[in-house]
Amino acid sequence: MSYVHQDYIATAVVLLLLLTVATLPSCNLPERPGYTDTPTIDGEHYQVHSPMRPQPPRAKPLENTFTPPPSDAIVLFKDDLSEWDNNNWDITEQQVMTCAGGGDIKTNLTFGDCQLHIEFRIPEKTQGEGQNMGNSGVFLMDNYEVQVLNSYNNSTYADGTCGAIYGQFPPLLNASRPANEWQSYDIFFTRPRFNEDGAFDSPPKITVVHNGINIHVERNLYGPTRWRALATATPHPDRLPLRLQDHGNAVSYRNIWIRDLEQIN
Repeated sequence: MSYVHQDYIATAVVLLLLLTVATLPSCNLPERPGYTDTPTIDGEHYQVHSPMRPQPPRAKPLENTFTPPPSDAIVLFKDDLSEWDNNNWDITEQQVMTCAGGGDIKTNLTFGDCQLHIEFRIPEKTQGEGQNMGNSGVFLMDNYEVQVLNSYNNSTYADGTCGAIYGQFPPLLNASRPANEWQSYDIFFTRPRFNEDGAFDSPPKITVVHNGINIHVERNLYGPTRWRALATATPHPDRLPLRLQDHGNAVSYRNIWIRDLEQIN
């Protein structure tokens, strides 16, 4: 067989394959959740809430991560909301407080450097998907959010998953439990120090343990939490309240205690 004849055959095969592919029905693959019109995070090479940012690998949660308060801790919730500025949350069970559509809730006390323990439960029945499944958040100093979300069987952008420093860093691992099971955060937070120009002299730093698994280790934060925008240094007082977010889902909290490390030291 001549080389010319072989070229004709090869060309015919390629044309046939192209024609076959062109006539196939579209796959209609689902879009990955996230945004593509947001700014790029400096040093991270990903846009804020990027759908292309890798998801954290799964890790098996540890058992018995529900820690009682030490003797020097301030207990922020037992049977009533007297330590908080909003009584529109429901006390649904003994020593359990639940978002009830009444807005965010803040502590009456203010904190800077601290160690926080908090337990939360995602409702089993929620409508929607992605950011609409069991969404809430733990805001250190009213500004720096550790995301609360159903991330056991729910897809969303990586920097918005459960345990993410929202809009900045995904957790190192996905240690989520299924909905309707209690989970825990142990958070160690160092407040930012600002210079005279309002820039960070030292940025806020956070370590987060989710269900016994380290998911952030001494992570330097870029600034207060933002949605679809870059977090940047924004001066604020040295002490601010802890805030729990009401995002429209009936997320429950219990066993909330904090150690005020600046007062102890």
